[in-house]
Amino acid sequence: MTSVVATAPAAAQADTAARFRPTRVDFKNFKPQHFLWQVDGSVATITLNRPERKNPLTLESYSELRDTFRDLVYADNIKTVVITGAGGNFCSGGDVHEIIGPLVEMQRKGDMAGLLAFTRMTGDLVRAMRACPQPIVAAVDGICAGAGAILAMASDLRYGTERSKVAFLFVRVGLAGADMGACNVLPRIIGAGRAAELLYTGRSMAGPEAERWGFYNKLCAPEVLLADAQALAKSLAEGPTFGHAMTKRCIHQEWSMGIDDAIEAEAQAQAICMQTKDYERAYEAFVAKAKPVFKGN
Repeated sequence: MTSVVATAPAAAQADTAARFRPTRVDFKNFKPQHFLWQVDGSVATITLNRPERKNPLTLESYSELRDTFRDLVYADNIKTVVITGAGGNFCSGGDVHEIIGPLVEMQRKGDMAGLLAFTRMTGDLVRAMRACPQPIVAAVDGICAGAGAILAMASDLRYGTERSKVAFLFVRVGLAGADMGACNVLPRIIGAGRAAELLYTGRSMAGPEAERWGFYNKLCAPEVLLADAQALAKSLAEGPTFGHAMTKRCIHQEWSMGIDDAIEAEAQAQAICMQTKDYERAYEAFVAKAKPVFKGN
């Protein structure tokens, strides 16, 4: 007897996974309200677009960014993401009038539940950025402060400029440096001592220092910053994107593992990647002395 699976049309088999996906963002027709969205091939660019105020975040832009990164899990046509800011600045953090003012009113009213709901929502944005399978490249120019510095920190790779200024300035407004995962993630990027200095003092870190400390992967001239970041994103999108997603997942998960557990996790991850067509394509290209063309499956 011929099995149902064997006789099912190939298209039907390909659509099986899609049946289990929630109906959320339609990335083919996506028009966000609180930032700009551009797709070039398989590279998406998010531009924070309030240049007259150095691109601060609002309650609405926080939540829309969170939902966008959450739903990128289901965006098969998008392989990498670039995040940047308009008008020569990255992001000045939470809007003083639209976020900090209302939060102070909550404090005055003793609304601890409201304050906690806000801080959990902002943390969910970082969770979504770390959980989405696409590598995220931050293109940072000008001011990159507060929550803006967190957005850059939560990205996978960061390109900056000499004139950029990165500041985790929560202490400057009477808060802890412990915000949106900063005490966990930042030390892993630049080291515990350097992270402690930035989080305790709230001082700004200039571009050359940020590159020297390992926060930036590269310094670029402001006029080519975005193009360079998009070129990097494009090169990653042309690579084995299933493998990239696995690398991102392992980097994130292994923060809480010992070396033995990490080695075993990577053994399992690599065995899964060896089942992909991209692995086979790389071998066949090597035999043919050609450059492999990866397709992400």
